[in-house]
Amino acid sequence: MSKEAAGSALDEVWRKLGPFGKYTVVNYALLLIPCYLYGMYGSVYNFEAMDINYRCEIPECEGANEAIWLEYAIPKENNKFERCKRFLYNGTDKCEVSGFSTIQEGCDSYVYSDEDSVVKDFNLGCQNWKRTLIGTMYGAGFFISLPITGILSDQFGRVKAMAVASFLCGICGVIRSFSTSYIMLIATEFLETALGAGAYNAAFVFAMELVQPKGRVFGNTLINFAYICGTMTLSLLAWYLQNWRYLLRCIYTPAILVISYLFFLKENPRWLLCKGRYEDALSVINKAEKLNNIKLPEDLLTSLRSESDVKNKKEENENKETLVSVLKEVIRSKTIASRLMLCCYLWVTCSFTYYGLSINSVFLAGNRYLNFLLVVFVEIPANAICLLVLDRFGRKKVLVIVYMLSAIFCMSLSFIPKETSIWPLLLYLGGKFSITIAYSTVYVTVSEVFPTNARQSLLAFCATTGRVGSTLAPQTPLLALYYHNLPTIFFGSVALLASALALTLPETINVTLPDNIEEAKQMSKLKQAAKD
Repeated sequence: MSKEAAGSALDEVWRKLGPFGKYTVVNYALLLIPCYLYGMYGSVYNFEAMDINYRCEIPECEGANEAIWLEYAIPKENNKFERCKRFLYNGTDKCEVSGFSTIQEGCDSYVYSDEDSVVKDFNLGCQNWKRTLIGTMYGAGFFISLPITGILSDQFGRVKAMAVASFLCGICGVIRSFSTSYIMLIATEFLETALGAGAYNAAFVFAMELVQPKGRVFGNTLINFAYICGTMTLSLLAWYLQNWRYLLRCIYTPAILVISYLFFLKENPRWLLCKGRYEDALSVINKAEKLNNIKLPEDLLTSLRSESDVKNKKEENENKETLVSVLKEVIRSKTIASRLMLCCYLWVTCSFTYYGLSINSVFLAGNRYLNFLLVVFVEIPANAICLLVLDRFGRKKVLVIVYMLSAIFCMSLSFIPKETSIWPLLLYLGGKFSITIAYSTVYVTVSEVFPTNARQSLLAFCATTGRVGSTLAPQTPLLALYYHNLPTIFFGSVALLASALALTLPETINVTLPDNIEEAKQMSKLKQAAKD
């Protein structure tokens, strides 16, 4: 029995229950909650560790009228007061303008603005690497959580993996809000993702397994929109609260409550059948029948058991082949190995540019909260456009074009003064719009260019490697210390290279997915996509 046949009975069950019947809608509503929450968690660093205004403390003059002595005490660069230097004072204990020399020296302490940030709470003035390290530690945790949560999800179920990971994420986030030291802050930042970041992936997989194949595109769009709405909510909350500790407590507390899913959210039948738990799967399907007010044929339900048994036996043999011989064959094949390296680079470019543009948006001229909100908002039309163009123009053309557009938009910022008009913001939004389309397209493309018997393993490898980009992205604001548009020039450069490399990808629109290494190799030789 083929894989398609093995899954045909359950797909027929979902078809008869309806693409989005009441049972599916209820479950999706519950799954969208952690997806919405994780939309906030992925960007909270932008407001938790904002780079705020500060200057050197001048002990001799603090408390006196700044208008009298500030220009003599603090040097200027580009008509702005230096943040990390002061003029040497040779006068008496009383503040005397004539006591300041022209010799510059570093600061012993700092005076911070009224803005709220960990920079102020933990005295991180002129230690930008410590501020950006917070975001990097957050990204580093994914290298642990993604593979571990995937294993636990396959072994113990999507609900358990999602609920426990969300609970741990919430606990770490709340504890972080009570941080008393910088070390405690970055430790809980790392633990949050290392222990809890996999909840989003578990929810995503659960959602995709709830619907028949034709409903997955729409389901994926719902999840993306929930994530985007969460990120937009974060900006509004940060704008309103103006306190990073209150912000963390506000957004992480709901994640703790997701542990309640263990008591009322049933595991999806597809996973239960894969584990040979036919009676449990049948119980869930019966519940779906009642909610949807539909009675399924008995012969269809009976056929699930036999197909599940056949599929389980076959997958045991296939898994052995996948884990050993197939992966060795992938490494030995120059075509597939080079394709794997290319897909990893495309994924790294997407995550690096996507998260980098989000992080650096708070440094644009104007209201930082509104700028961030706009940069996130463009993801909504970007995801909608992606659904429209992929099946019309193909994956390869879309990737080449959107990577190129992202590079053009990002690099063009260097030719427009930062303070002039609205053009810098529009170009910035164009770069984020383009890379969002690229990110969604890469997900689809990578799942189509590898053979079925190694697709999940190679997709996971690309996704994990891609986290290198999101881990490095928080460090890019350091580049702006040398030139304010250097981060976007860097984003544009890697996107331009990605556009050129994407030309070597095989086109996969309307092409039957390869089931083995040889079929995957042949994809590169196709002159045009096969017709349905």
